[in-house]
Amino acid sequence: RSFKMPPKPDAAAADAKYLFMKVTGGDPAPPSVLAPKLGPLGMSPKKVGDDIQAATKDWKGIKVIVKITIQNRQAGIDVVPTTAPLILKALGVCRDRKKVKEIVHDGNLTMDQVIDIARTMRASSQAREFSGTVKEVLGTCFSIGCSVNGKHPRDIQGMIDSGDVTVGDA
Repeated sequence: RSFKMPPKPDAAAADAKYLFMKVTGGDPAPPSVLAPKLGPLGMSPKKVGDDIQAATKDWKGIKVIVKITIQNRQAGIDVVPTTAPLILKALGVCRDRKKVKEIVHDGNLTMDQVIDIARTMRASSQAREFSGTVKEVLGTCFSIGCSVNGKHPRDIQGMIDSGDVTVGDA
């Protein structure tokens, strides 16, 4: 009796693989971290690390999440926006992580910047209304340590709750 193997799947029809990594913007991702993830997929860790460095050069010194899409042994790098890096970018924080340690983010954002960040984050927000998304961003401002319009972020959250500040719609 003979056994016949099924045909191999088409290489062009291969589905994409996704990897998510947190990297420091502008720095190459270390190949030793990338190798176990990319080796089985037939990719060069050094080349993908250089691609990550090129894609994150606008985020220098800020830790961001990158989405690596691998299809047909080609890597596509996308920066996934999250609230804290967007706030740090709006504050203009750019640090060399090898030289500057324990940085204090005591800057000041405008309410317009907070609303722009909330519009960017609206799709991934858990809030029902846009004002809830703005309050999520204000909570992240509080945890980072920056102020908004010269006031404490908690005070502005209270003003949104009481109706003193309106944020409009996304």
